[in-house]
Amino acid sequence: MKELLEEFLNYLSVERGLSRNTITSYRADLVSFLNYLESKGLSNIESVRRDEIRNYLMHLKDKSLSSNSISRALVAIKMFYKFLAQERFIKDDVAGILESPKLIRPLPNVLNIVEVEKLLQAPDIRDRMGMRDKAALELMYATGMRVSEIVDLPTSTLNLDVGFIKCKGKGDKERIVPIGSQAKNAIYKYMQGARPALLKNKEDSHLFLSRLGKRISRQSFWKMVKKYAKKARIKKEIAPHTLRHSFATHLLERGADLRVVQEMLGHADIATTQIYTHINKERLKLIHKQFHPRP
Repeated sequence: MKELLEEFLNYLSVERGLSRNTITSYRADLVSFLNYLESKGLSNIESVRRDEIRNYLMHLKDKSLSSNSISRALVAIKMFYKFLAQERFIKDDVAGILESPKLIRPLPNVLNIVEVEKLLQAPDIRDRMGMRDKAALELMYATGMRVSEIVDLPTSTLNLDVGFIKCKGKGDKERIVPIGSQAKNAIYKYMQGARPALLKNKEDSHLFLSRLGKRISRQSFWKMVKKYAKKARIKKEIAPHTLRHSFATHLLERGADLRVVQEMLGHADIATTQIYTHINKERLKLIHKQFHPRP
């Protein structure tokens, strides 16, 4: 079964062109599923029946996994079985008609304008790492880019003169996102005053570099955001994605068109972008409850 899994993952990479992170998620979900089957004495994929898949989903529920995680695991299993049936490794796609659990998508954490300003002002730009961190935070809030997009960003995609950046998102889809003047200035100062020193006469195309002159990792970016949130005394639970959420929410609060925000975020489905309209509604309800004389 593990050999069939490798065939499937190769198909996702070569023929479907899915990103490395997406394939890693599929691998983790399916390795867990196949290990469960082996623990039940099922070593042949043909012998697995629909009830065994349902039992696995109940097993995940018993482990207190969220409905989102269970749904994601089922999507991976269904795609795996669909591939196996198409390639005639199996006769019947027993996972095809299984339904995903109903998802309850929690509203993401969002910073208000004052909190964003405090976070962006937290890095000490007298230090080269502070200049780098300031530029990275400004860019994330200015564009709504994902962490994976920020850390993989090459300098060649920047056009500071025009004020645009070419970003490669999920599925290697490219999009053009404008950059505001404050983010442009922060990036320019970093590229002039800090990046050459971090590079240390070596070659690396990535915009944001570590102390060793190599591409900054997602883990380092996460720690950096946490550090400045603490320094800015922001009490909310915050992660790098919080700036992306704040970017989208603040645009919509000021009247931006939902389709335009969808394009800038790189969402394939506008339903994903609509979560930010729900944030606005929840905020309005909170304000009404707080200030109306008859809440």
